[in-house]
Amino acid sequence: MLNKTMNKAASDDAKRVARIALEKRSVTLAQLHTNSNGLSTEEAADVREKTGINEIASNNQASKLHFLAEAFLTPFTLVLLILATMSLFTNYIFVPQSEKDLSTVIIMVVMVLVSGITSFIQNVRTSNAVQSLLKMVSVTTNVRRDGKDQEIPTKDVVVGDIINVSAGDMVPADMKLLSSTDLFCSASSLNGESTPTEKNANFVPTPDKMENYLDYPNILFEGTTIVSGSGRGVVFATGGHTMFGKMAAQIADTEMKETTFDTGIKNISKLLLTMTAIIAPLVLVVNGLTKGNWTDALIFAIATAVGLTPEMLPVIVTTNLVRGSVEMSKHQTIVKKMNSIQNFGSADILCTDKTGTLTQGQVILEKHYNLEMRETDRVLKMAYLNSYYQTGMKDLIDQAVIDVADDDLDTSEIQRDYHKIDEIPFDFQRRRMSVVVANSDQKHGEHLLVTKGAAEEMLAVSSQVEIGGQTLPLTEERKKQIFKDIDDLNSDGMRVIVLAYKVDPSPVGEFTVDDESDLIVIGFLTFLDPPKESAKSALASLNRDGITVKILTGDNEAVTRAVALKVGLNIDTVYGQKDLIGKSDEELAKIVEECDIFVKLSPEWKTKIIDALQKNGHTVGYMGDGINDAPAMKQADVSISVDSAVDVAKESADIILLQKDLSVLEHAVRIGRKTLTNTMKYIKITLSSNFGNILSIMVASIFLPFLPMLPLQLLILDLLYGTSCLALPFDSVSEDYLHVPREWSTKNMPKFMFYFGPTSSIFDVITFVVLFFVICPDLTGGSYASLGPAGQLAFMTIFHTGWFVESLWTQEMVIHALRDERLPFIQQRASTPVMLATFGAAIFGTFLPFSKLAGAMKFGHLNEEFLWIVAGLLVCYLLLTTVVKHFYMKKEKFLI
Repeated sequence: MLNKTMNKAASDDAKRVARIALEKRSVTLAQLHTNSNGLSTEEAADVREKTGINEIASNNQASKLHFLAEAFLTPFTLVLLILATMSLFTNYIFVPQSEKDLSTVIIMVVMVLVSGITSFIQNVRTSNAVQSLLKMVSVTTNVRRDGKDQEIPTKDVVVGDIINVSAGDMVPADMKLLSSTDLFCSASSLNGESTPTEKNANFVPTPDKMENYLDYPNILFEGTTIVSGSGRGVVFATGGHTMFGKMAAQIADTEMKETTFDTGIKNISKLLLTMTAIIAPLVLVVNGLTKGNWTDALIFAIATAVGLTPEMLPVIVTTNLVRGSVEMSKHQTIVKKMNSIQNFGSADILCTDKTGTLTQGQVILEKHYNLEMRETDRVLKMAYLNSYYQTGMKDLIDQAVIDVADDDLDTSEIQRDYHKIDEIPFDFQRRRMSVVVANSDQKHGEHLLVTKGAAEEMLAVSSQVEIGGQTLPLTEERKKQIFKDIDDLNSDGMRVIVLAYKVDPSPVGEFTVDDESDLIVIGFLTFLDPPKESAKSALASLNRDGITVKILTGDNEAVTRAVALKVGLNIDTVYGQKDLIGKSDEELAKIVEECDIFVKLSPEWKTKIIDALQKNGHTVGYMGDGINDAPAMKQADVSISVDSAVDVAKESADIILLQKDLSVLEHAVRIGRKTLTNTMKYIKITLSSNFGNILSIMVASIFLPFLPMLPLQLLILDLLYGTSCLALPFDSVSEDYLHVPREWSTKNMPKFMFYFGPTSSIFDVITFVVLFFVICPDLTGGSYASLGPAGQLAFMTIFHTGWFVESLWTQEMVIHALRDERLPFIQQRASTPVMLATFGAAIFGTFLPFSKLAGAMKFGHLNEEFLWIVAGLLVCYLLLTTVVKHFYMKKEKFLI
């Protein structure tokens, strides 16, 4: 029934869109109660009150339920629930009334609740934090409101609004085009097709195109991207009422790259669950055979399995991510996708364009030379016609031309004398763009095609030059002179764009790329984008922190070399796209390692370079802000953009900087590394601690005539240790861990376990010997074998209590011992929250045997002498661990 309802709704929506696509524009405007001049603020408010804001509707209750399920249905909590169920049968249902005991089950349930509820709270906090932080990132739309074009928040768009779109914009709602100029739109986020399709307000769907509404030429859908050109349309659906709004929101918000850290967490989870599946039955068999009581052995095996389960792992990871994102927000960095923080910490290569990153991003038109290297108004006028009338890719260059022309020319007269006929938008293959205008003044009716672009691409389609007022052939000698002049300007750090024109190119309405031929070169436009003052020091800091910065730019070699030299980058080796074409995978793999500057790159080649670096084993970050950066951002392990970027770049980004500055990025990298390190602390320390406990339990089970600890006590021990670990995300991190990229790997986990697990087991075994041969006989009046049933019971309870106290202290102290390679408490100290949590848990556990709860937990009475023995053992344990760390670090770069 539900499927039928959904299918009917989808069918109705498709019919509605088809009807709007086929009807006249005036009819659509009338039915939407609007006009080509848009709505007033009051009218928009009335519509918004009826239809809601322009956001994909979400059911908060369902979202909270999802978080609740996600928090409790982890592999570890499921294992705990299974074990709790088994314990319910063995401790309560299948035992006589006098022996029924729910304490073990209660402790397990409490552990599940502590882990689940904490994880649930953190997941909700994570969601709220992301939404709160994203509000700091501006997402606006150009709307015709109150009779003028203005930028408003996308969420405020309503049905009936008139929207202006241009290259780089994300379409904010479903809309019908009213006008368009060379408009191309990509729906790759919805249908996976990378090839843009042309949209035209004057066309209606043909019968063969009616099946797929994405192919409707006069309809733009929410979530699609404008690749080139411009258009104006009327909104007919917003928010949850759009055809693809929900799908686009899911792609933008939930599509996550599986990072190496995610894979590592999965591998660790599998390892621990496998260990549990092997060890628990082994403990059952050993204790069953040696003690003869298979029921007690089963209960103890269940408790052991619980002790091996790191139920706090999801909580620790989530807490780390939330803390990391909040810290980053304090340093002008907004985290859109939490999982990316881990990759941010392990990134060792940052690829970026130079404009706005190394340079100030404030392009200034320095000169407008003719081919005789003299500034003339004619060159500036031609440049103004091209820049003013183009509606495609938004560019600082065009604004720089317009600003100078406004000061030096009578631009109002130029606008009166010329009107636009057509344009041929920029693309990254041609690297040029053209505008066709008609002269309505002296040469009434003359059509003029004005083209600007990169030197090589412009001269390739030119056949003549304008020198001294004459039109002359473009000979090889003249071409060489033009390139020499450009090289001289480039060497001064100037970016040079060539300007050319053509008179009466072709009949009106048929202008294409083919018209960009036989052009007449008229001159150069030289632009300056000075390096940032902070760029040199920021690059030095990134290099100090082990991050190699590679420049991937579409600009030419000379300009890029000039800028790179000023900011301290190595310019010995520079490759252009033409140098890379035809290279084998092996050659490309070598090139991307030896070279840090790549010039004249298309978006496709930026992606290929990042892919080659990843195949070489690097974790790659990419920083971009333009539509041409989107493919590279999707390829990178972590994508970074800025608040001033085009919509599609911000949507592709994992992390957004509120300030386009490498020094801001460097702060964020260090926070990412701190987050990664604190997560790894819990995993590694818990692994070694659990492995040590396994060894201790196995030794005790073989040689002791009774269980080394009661199941209930084992569970309380695990609960106290797990709870204290919740402070680890708030721990400090050594500077040594912040200066080097941290590659997440599980390869050295077994080695870490085998080094430090047995270290704690040595002191457990010493504790067993002291308790069995000294403390317990002293307090009970004889050896275990010489005592009666009551005496043996007292002997066992004292032994259980003694190992409980010693084991709790060693587990808490192992956090301090292994958080850093240096001597704990003297050469390195944990943060205050970790100190309070670990010592608080240990002290609380030590006082339990002396409290009113001792009887319920079946603890025996310990003397003060044993506590002094534990203190001595802890000192020896910390010293021995420091020695073991010394040997471990001989072949390892990092402890954690």
